[in-house]
Amino acid sequence: MAAYENLYWWSNDGLRLHARNYPGGAEGQPPIICMPGLTRNARDFDALAARLAGRWRVIAIDFRGRGESAYAKDPMSYVPLTYVQDVEALLIEQGINRYIAFGTSLGGIVTMLMAGPSRGRMMAALLNDVGPEIDAQGLSRIRGYVGKASVFPTWMHAARCVAENNGDVYPDFAIEDWLAMAKRLYRLNSSGRIVLDYDLKIAEPFRVPGNEAGPDMWQALASLRDVPTLIVRGGRSDLLSAATAERMAASIDHAELVTVPGVGHAPTLSEAMLQDPIDRLLARALEGAAIRA
Repeated sequence: MAAYENLYWWSNDGLRLHARNYPGGAEGQPPIICMPGLTRNARDFDALAARLAGRWRVIAIDFRGRGESAYAKDPMSYVPLTYVQDVEALLIEQGINRYIAFGTSLGGIVTMLMAGPSRGRMMAALLNDVGPEIDAQGLSRIRGYVGKASVFPTWMHAARCVAENNGDVYPDFAIEDWLAMAKRLYRLNSSGRIVLDYDLKIAEPFRVPGNEAGPDMWQALASLRDVPTLIVRGGRSDLLSAATAERMAASIDHAELVTVPGVGHAPTLSEAMLQDPIDRLLARALEGAAIRA
């Protein structure tokens, strides 16, 4: 695990939000803002932060209702446009004028929505297994499990359940990998039981057709046209089709598309084949930052 500091800030509607701040990078170097998937949290990016330790500042966000961020009083605020406002509040609080966005699934939707308002500030983007169009099969699968409580007496019980539900997503995972994933997805509550580490009410707006994304996402993606972008797709993904990924890459001037074979939704970003593409993206971000300095 990479060393990090807890970072807190306040949302516009008064929620105390949390992120992991992994220090690093040279003065003036844009930080990497990491945004997780619907039911995930900042812990998903620990392996990435460990690999980049010292060379880059990485800020891994707990969206509202996840991890150490406060739960919203109004569950209908669990929508992408609100998450955009929350992240913008963090950028203002931290005085961050330029940044790199890494977004997995929901985090990728937030990245696309931020691209327009952040024009000139977003130096590069990574979209992990998500695009302007979401396949109905994957969407149905997510709607089938999100917001449903699960409680376990031990971490091994939780790991076995995660393995049963995700075996087709990560067919090469060993029990150690499933245990590590369980510890990213779940937490130990005050009663000593292992429970999901998110507000089950995040499912309420998600189950309303259209709320899984928001406005015209192809228009949102267009704001990334001149931004160096890495599009990552799981070869077995049921959320991002190969055709949509290829259309995305064709619509962005400086895009690279990498498909991770044998992995579903979503790649972990720790796959060996992704390390060089990620490094290339970061190098291009630095070049862009130098030109605009």
